[in-house]
This record gives sequence, C-alpha cells and structure tokens, in this order.
Amino acid sequence: MKTRPLGNTDIQITPIIMGTWQAGKNMWVGIDDDEITKAVRAAFDAGITTFDTAEQYGEGHSETILGAALADVRDRVVYATKVFANHLKYDQVISSCEGCLKRLKTDYIDLYQIHWPSGSWGSEIVPIEETMRALNDLKEQGKIRAIGVSNFSREQIAEAAQFGSIDSLQPPYSLFWRQVEKNEMPYCVEHNISILAYSSLAQGLLTGKFGRDHKFEEGDHRSKNKLFANRDNYERVQTALDRLRPIADRHQCSLAQLALAWLIAQPQTHAIAGVRNASQAVDNAKAGSIELSSEDLKEIDAIGRTVTDSLDDNPVMWSF
Repeated sequence: MKTRPLGNTDIQITPIIMGTWQAGKNMWVGIDDDEITKAVRAAFDAGITTFDTAEQYGEGHSETILGAALADVRDRVVYATKVFANHLKYDQVISSCEGCLKRLKTDYIDLYQIHWPSGSWGSEIVPIEETMRALNDLKEQGKIRAIGVSNFSREQIAEAAQFGSIDSLQPPYSLFWRQVEKNEMPYCVEHNISILAYSSLAQGLLTGKFGRDHKFEEGDHRSKNKLFANRDNYERVQTALDRLRPIADRHQCSLAQLALAWLIAQPQTHAIAGVRNASQAVDNAKAGSIELSSEDLKEIDAIGRTVTDSLDDNPVMWSF
C-alpha cells in the first residue's frame, strides 16, 4: 500500500489505518483478544502499517494487545495513540506517555494525540499551553515523534498550533458524517495537517450489514449513535445504502470498501477503520487500491448528502 507523509513530518502513514477502540472491549460487545490479535497481524500482512489506539480504550488494554501483536515488527509500523482529556496537566501528560510506552512495548510513539479538548466529558480545564509544553518536551526527548489533536474545532487547532507543530487532526468523518468539511478541513489543507478520520464506516453502517430492523445488544454504545438512534436518520441511511450498492457492484467491491475509497480520496484524509477479525482487516486494506473517477466521487458525494444534509452541526456522534 502506498504511504503518505504525516503532516509536515517525514513519518509515512498508510491511507487505511487500523483502529483499535474495539480492542479495549469497553463499550463493545463480543470482542475476543485472540481474534483482534490475528486481525492486527492480518492488517500488517495486507499492507496496513499504521495503527491507532488510546490509553482510554479499555484503560490501556487496546495498547497492550497492539504492543504484543506487533512487537517483532515495531520498526516497520507507526503507532498513533492518545492522552485523554482528564490527563492534560503537564505531569499527567508525561505520566500518561510513560504508560503508553510500556503497554506498547516501545521507546517512542510516532504520533501522540490529545484525545479530547480540555474540559470535555467533565474534565478539568487545563490551558492548552501547559499541555503543549509537555508534548513538546516529550518530542525533544525523542519519546514522541509528532503531535496531533482529536475532536478539536478549527479554533482549538489554531490555538494549539501557537505553542507547537500540529501534524494531525482526528475527527469523526465518513460519507454519512461530514461536519469536519465545513471549518476544520480547509484549515488542515492550508496548514498541511493530516486528517485521520475515525468512525470512517459510520460505526458499521456503511458496511450495509445492519438492516432496517436491527437492534444492538445491551452494552453496545452504537445504540446511542445519532445515525442509528434517530429513526428518520436511520431510514435515510438505508435508502442511501440502496443507491450505493450498484456503484460498489460496478467496482466489484463491498459497500465498506467503496466508502473507504471515497474517504481517502478527500483532501488530506486517511481512514481509520476498526475490525473484529482478520478477514475484515484484509478487506479494509483492499480499499486502498480502488480507483474512483471524478464522476464516481461526485455521485457518491451526492448520495452521502441525502443523509448529512438533515444533521445538525454538532460533530459528536453519540447522545450519551
């Protein structure tokens, strides 16, 4: 798989990135450690060399699984992990990074990201200057190679950039969730900041595997996703999927592969896709080789807007 530079760094990342929120198990149902480990290796063997995780995913369990699965090929992979909103004071950032390094079995993190802005989810307000000072010190020490932010607005990215180089933004972004295109994407294009899109398959909706009468198991956080929980939204999604299927058939690919191919064709954008097993990891990797014409992209874009035009501007995907 061809790689692309991460922001203004010399770090090379794949357009398809394996996401590992589910590997933490918390807020997910039916996740098996062995299956996830096999999926990580299958992703690597299929050409995906960039893996995204976070200390918050299962209180470090995701990082532990990832570090064990890729320890023997550490020099050939890129790790992107995150510090959570409740650990943004100077000493907390340093301590969190040390924990990530141990769990990932490495002496450096390629991309260290602020998971949510200070104050999110009831966390204490910490000046971004203090957090960035810690991140810059970690960078100078060689413990991290690049700094990124996640779930930040355009204004918050610009504020952080006053205190250091920001090389990536990780927002929720898919064909069915596109708020980032309005304000943050133009800023990222202007400043050469890579966009690492999470929930790139709209938490599974874009696979087409959830029918009109689907019900999630208790404990699955996706039941709170606004695209699932709102019946009008969900019906618009199903209609859009019906219109996308002929395009996928035309390219001899799945709906998921089509959605990923569309996403990585957008400016500065890479797609983070989570999986439950090895076959899904291999399928996701194949999306990196699908060539969509300008006409294809325009047609897919129009279908996506039949869903997104009815959504509000709130980028948070869930009603927790």
